[in-house]
Amino acid sequence: MPRDCDVLVVGLGPVGAILCALLAREGVSAIAVEKETDIYPLPRAAHFDHEIMRLFQKLGIAGEMQAASRPASAYEFRNAAGAVLMRYDPGAGGSPSGWAAGYMFHQPSLELALRRVATNSPQIDVRLGHTLVGFVQDAEGVTATVDGPDGPETLRAGWLVGCDGARSPVREVLGVGLSDYGFDEAWLVIDATVSDPARLPEVNLQICDPARPTTCLAMSQGRHRWEFMLLPGEQPADLLDDGAIRDLLRPWNCEDCVEIERKAVYRFHGRVADRWRDGRVLLAGDAAHQTPPFAGQGMCSGLRDVDNLAWKLAAVIRRGAQPGILDSYQTEREPQVRAVIELAIAMGRVVCISDPQQAAMRDAGMLAQRATGQGPPPIAPLRLGPGLSLDGAGGEYFPQPWADDLRLDDVLGDGPWLITRTAANSGDLAPFANSLGPWFERTGAEAVLVRPDRYVFGAGSPESLKAAWAMGVGTPIQPRP
Repeated sequence: MPRDCDVLVVGLGPVGAILCALLAREGVSAIAVEKETDIYPLPRAAHFDHEIMRLFQKLGIAGEMQAASRPASAYEFRNAAGAVLMRYDPGAGGSPSGWAAGYMFHQPSLELALRRVATNSPQIDVRLGHTLVGFVQDAEGVTATVDGPDGPETLRAGWLVGCDGARSPVREVLGVGLSDYGFDEAWLVIDATVSDPARLPEVNLQICDPARPTTCLAMSQGRHRWEFMLLPGEQPADLLDDGAIRDLLRPWNCEDCVEIERKAVYRFHGRVADRWRDGRVLLAGDAAHQTPPFAGQGMCSGLRDVDNLAWKLAAVIRRGAQPGILDSYQTEREPQVRAVIELAIAMGRVVCISDPQQAAMRDAGMLAQRATGQGPPPIAPLRLGPGLSLDGAGGEYFPQPWADDLRLDDVLGDGPWLITRTAANSGDLAPFANSLGPWFERTGAEAVLVRPDRYVFGAGSPESLKAAWAMGVGTPIQPRP
């Protein structure tokens, strides 16, 4: 049966749009169907980290994202009296990618840039105002019915990826269940523009006050966000009232310099889909997992999903790799996702204590821990799937050194890299020798193979790396001379 595209992408939020952009760079055709006709005009996600900025760099929109964001300031947990229980400074020590460790950003600006990248690619057919009705799959592909302005139509694709959010219709059609961490908290989220930002904290705050746990975030472009936990017995309407919002903001001394952009009550969950792949259908982003916001990794997790998935789909579609490689997608990403969810829930449980005695015990414990110098743990490393590492090695995130304004990724380009120790110190990599040289010294390797998602496949001899890559991925690769 003739195909309309290689991949049908359902949902064109940040996760779906970046998947389309990555597939297009690999020469893979995609149709993206999105039920909305315009991007959502108000802020939602608030933070992305350096790995995600490196991904934006790959797509050519890092400059735009710098203009629509600000490097994240320190993140402090304070108690009701203002004592700092924990402080994390993302700017201390830099990052492996060379970008700032984290950024606060304006999501509509990101979506505009991503929508432009997707719509300008001849490989991508964007269909706005189209809703997925249903689909069936067979051994050769997926046949989907979508309903658009001109009525229902049938689309045939080799693969379908559901990037369609927490209530994912794709997941529902598959009948995939969710494992639930049992974290369910309702919070009022307020986004505002601020005419006098100097009157508000520059650091990002979690106020661990049992009388009303509160988050205060310094966003980009003159914006600020507050989040207030609903207390037992309160209903959303109680806090969405304008008078109630004025009362909540009064202690911040900013009533005369803020204009509310958005007010909404959200329930924060921790959930993971049981299966992320069912034959030729896959799930990504919130369709596959939902993360409470306390670690700032919700959107980041979805973008890591598609960075992991896109090159594997391209290997199957364009380079003859076996479809079994796609089973590694969940194998690799789920442990990392669960670690992030568990960290966010642990942070949330700390913040959400509303009993004064329990809060006092928490404060004492966190102050004692802070005295030891311990901070929040880093994001878990990637445990590579079978056939996608050399003898079980690999999984380290490969650094991107900078030499003035020259960046390693811009020199080496897309795709996998096989870099020998000799090449790392000569030719067009010579400007990075002071950074790459110590990496090779530390590992003692003759060569390194870096996957397209910039995780290390393995280190060893060029011959062993080429053989392992060909066996696991099914495509040849040559070392840099």
